[in-house]
Amino acid sequence: MASSSVSGSALWQWRQEARKSAVEAGIPMAEVDWLLQEVAELDPLELRLESFKTRSQIKVRYPLPVLSQLWHRRIRDRLPVQYLAGTTPWRHFSLIVSPDVLIPRPETEYLIDLAVDAVKHSSIPQLDAGHWADLGTGSGAIALGLADAFPSATVHAVDRSAAALAIAQQNAQKLGLKERIQFYQGSWWEPLGALKGQFKGMVSNPPYIPSGLLQELQPEVRDHEPYLALDGGAEGLDCIEQLIETSADYLQPGGIWLIEMMAGQAETVAQLLHQHGGYCRIQILPDLAGVDRFALAYTRQE
Repeated sequence: MASSSVSGSALWQWRQEARKSAVEAGIPMAEVDWLLQEVAELDPLELRLESFKTRSQIKVRYPLPVLSQLWHRRIRDRLPVQYLAGTTPWRHFSLIVSPDVLIPRPETEYLIDLAVDAVKHSSIPQLDAGHWADLGTGSGAIALGLADAFPSATVHAVDRSAAALAIAQQNAQKLGLKERIQFYQGSWWEPLGALKGQFKGMVSNPPYIPSGLLQELQPEVRDHEPYLALDGGAEGLDCIEQLIETSADYLQPGGIWLIEMMAGQAETVAQLLHQHGGYCRIQILPDLAGVDRFALAYTRQE
């Protein structure tokens, strides 16, 4: 749809009504301004000061009636605002998102920092070059973060969903990283057999929510985000267990194994890594809120 132009006063009036409906629905008013930053030529200062009200024309991605229909879906259907805008910020990227992919969370950004730190503390050289894997790539966020952090690496991004891979490829193209990332449709390591034993690192944000808890999630998540990216089986550990079981065969000795998990799973994940026997230097790491959110290990070198 072609962009539209509206007067500042008309957009200000739309904002007032949208903010009022947000309060009535128990949705943060800040979402209105975030949406306007994404779909209109407005910056945070203009919105805070309301100085845009006096502008004669403002370009908006949608005509105001269409924008109103979208916002009504946010209120009525609890459709996440990121899906309304079609984008979300993640690290220093602006990523394309749709209901075909999980919305990348801020806490997941830390996986890239942990990967960089793990490379620095590795016992073998040049782990930041060669082959890395992002398994269950979704929007491509982790693959893009790895490609950005490790310019000498080739990142292999895998997902079961063809629709998710299409979004990931769009993001790679948009951010100028398409030549550095290879995409595969399949389950976990399955499409990467030709490179078995050659990977320097594996990073994943797998499905980890227990199946029985899915219906208890917020409607924004439960009703709109893909179950394929959420459902971790009865205990929430099915995918994590598979990654523990298979990854040591694909990683080179001293390679990095790094995942995100749910609060409360850390002790079990650490135990599973120890029991496998193929991993060492196993660490449970907190997110910025202090929640044990990440598991890091290196494959044994003997």
